[in-house]
Amino acid sequence: MAKKILAALLIAAMVLSLTSCGGGSKGKLVGIAQYAPHPALDASAQGFKDALKDAGFVEGTNITYEEQNAQGDQANCVTIANTMQSKNPDLVLTIATPIAQAVAKVITDKPVLITAVTDPVDAKLVASIEQPGGNVTGTSDLTPVAAQVALIKEAIPGIKTVGVMYCSSEPNSKIQADMAIEACESTGLAYQEFTVSAANEINLVAQSMIGKVEAVYIPTDNLLAENMKVVSGVTNPEGLPIIVGESGMVANGGIFTLGIDYYKLGYQTGEMAAKILKGEADPATMPIEYQSQYDISYNSKVAAEVGITLPDSILAGTDLAE
Repeated sequence: MAKKILAALLIAAMVLSLTSCGGGSKGKLVGIAQYAPHPALDASAQGFKDALKDAGFVEGTNITYEEQNAQGDQANCVTIANTMQSKNPDLVLTIATPIAQAVAKVITDKPVLITAVTDPVDAKLVASIEQPGGNVTGTSDLTPVAAQVALIKEAIPGIKTVGVMYCSSEPNSKIQADMAIEACESTGLAYQEFTVSAANEINLVAQSMIGKVEAVYIPTDNLLAENMKVVSGVTNPEGLPIIVGESGMVANGGIFTLGIDYYKLGYQTGEMAAKILKGEADPATMPIEYQSQYDISYNSKVAAEVGITLPDSILAGTDLAE
């Protein structure tokens, strides 16, 4: 009888130890909510996890990740936000504006880190860049749009008209498109806007640009980044180059960019998360961070396909041709 009682006590102790520490030795539970599967956002997630590992948070030992991807569908964002809340995580990383907005609306009592969000204030995620004021902070992927447009004129001498293509349902894309239009106006370039709202519109809109413009500018747009090969599959054979907002889009058919490194941006966000998880920082008083260094990348195969000889200033960058 005594042995049975002892066994029962041991089992009860084991159950109590597992439930009391949220999975025994697993330590912190961190959610990763990503808006869409494409190279830039994937790189952000990996950079985030690598930074936490370097800070001492080893997956399977003292940290566990709950990862969800909305597959570029805004309707899925709400479902993921509610799922994340039910898991009661210690912190959630949100990658891109739509999923960040959905999660921040639901999870208000735990730290929410953002990355790949162009304008956190405009997206109503924080009160200000310097003083976020709540449970949300992180990094912005605002790119040097004006400098990117200036490179278009440098790479394609005599160019007169640029097409600005973006997803009209993504606020982050609209912000950058407006910046590109302003840059065109200030440098004497004419422009035309081409918008899509769903993936099944991309091919037709891409075809509509042929013969109307001499180059296309696409910002860090989630829908178009995810479907970059659809756009470039139409434009490149017609000799119409695409200048893009980030390097993943260059690898998938863009001709060049001056942009941020999304892996580094994710890593930077992970460093912020580590401080929060260690109790060394409070999201309310952690300013939104930006990257201070931009890198040039280009695609030599695309340049040859569209018949453009890139200047040395661009060739000094990284060739992402496959």
